[in-house]
Amino acid sequence: MPKRLIVVAGNIGAGKTSLAERIGSRLGWRSAFESVSDNPYLPDFYADMKSWSFHLQVFFLGHRASQYLELANDPQSAIMDRSIYEDAYIFARALYALNNLTERDYLAYRRVFSLVVDNLPAPDLLIYLRAPVSVLMNRINSRGRSIEAGITAEYLTLLESYYDDWMGSFDLCQVLTIRTDDLDFVHKPRHLDTVIQRIQDRLAGKEDLVFPA
Repeated sequence: MPKRLIVVAGNIGAGKTSLAERIGSRLGWRSAFESVSDNPYLPDFYADMKSWSFHLQVFFLGHRASQYLELANDPQSAIMDRSIYEDAYIFARALYALNNLTERDYLAYRRVFSLVVDNLPAPDLLIYLRAPVSVLMNRINSRGRSIEAGITAEYLTLLESYYDDWMGSFDLCQVLTIRTDDLDFVHKPRHLDTVIQRIQDRLAGKEDLVFPA
């Protein structure tokens, strides 16, 4: 198989990290993940979102662009947990809507984002993971991460509406939408086998855009 660069997108709790880990392990691809533990702005952001949202988004943009270019230039196939595009179209937009980013900072960020992204090669495939908000909330509560303690169903619903907007206009590469509420690719190898087959079929242009149908 030729070198592939795949990005995984989806709401919080949709299963992005789990899928990226398992596909990387099964296919021998590089897996790349979101920077959390080494993010110098996260503690300040959670203490005062209005003061630190712009700084946080700029850090994520720089980190993800650097990570993306490294994977794009590597001859080994790779899968990336969370796409760089979600930074602007989902999370910066939400911060602005919730008054944690001023209009001046939001517009400045979007200008820098466009300059960066316009000079990146397109991925070969975007995998969009979806699940009902109730399922996302159950998963978030079950994993018990302290940084996710304040996430509400209303916030996830807002993000989902932004994902719908973004997916309605995304055309940089082909998209495979996977509903994860009835899939358990963590504990059921046959479910992972099915997902991988759908990905390979989609890369070959042989598969429907949404799975399960």
